[in-house]
Amino acid sequence: MIDIRVSSDSMVERIGMFGGTFDPIHVGHLLLAERAREELGLDHILFVPANVPPHKRSGRLIAPPESRLEMLRLAIAGNPAFEISTHEIDREGVSYTVDTLRHFEAVRPTARFTLLIGGDNAGDFATWRDPEQIVRLASVAVWARPGSQLPAELLPGVGYHRIDSPLLEISSTDIRSRAAAGRSIRYMVPDAVADYITRHELYR
Repeated sequence: MIDIRVSSDSMVERIGMFGGTFDPIHVGHLLLAERAREELGLDHILFVPANVPPHKRSGRLIAPPESRLEMLRLAIAGNPAFEISTHEIDREGVSYTVDTLRHFEAVRPTARFTLLIGGDNAGDFATWRDPEQIVRLASVAVWARPGSQLPAELLPGVGYHRIDSPLLEISSTDIRSRAAAGRSIRYMVPDAVADYITRHELYR
């Protein structure tokens, strides 16, 4: 099995790419991002909010991109290691990881990327669009919940870096539900994000 690890070359910018809907971003996302940054020795975490995720093209409505972006900006304010890319939103249409990685390979050719994904995504990684190209463009690191079972490989002969993550039962789904019911979401999201959701009645 190939063990993919982040380069130790100090001259290379090491970036962790964290994609998702972030509807809304919450403290669990931030904690996982910081854990990955520290454990993998990354220079930056790049949050890449999706325009339309492939697995969410039907069902519930997603908050407008401008709202999700503003909540992201509020959430990461003050952390110079955290960045946001609007590439997928600007490009519109369905967001595919392989297309995003191709874009960043072109605009930041000296950077080394590590794709950060959850344990549930690791299990179905082979079903993603062009997974072989994804692992050519980036290393992959997987957040593992305590007691979770992860696949031995992402693809035949392709390994990944495991990041042990804390058990933190916070989800965007629950936050949206609580906000819709007028219940408190304090300490589940940064205060500035909670204020934004309340002020704009985002999930009501």
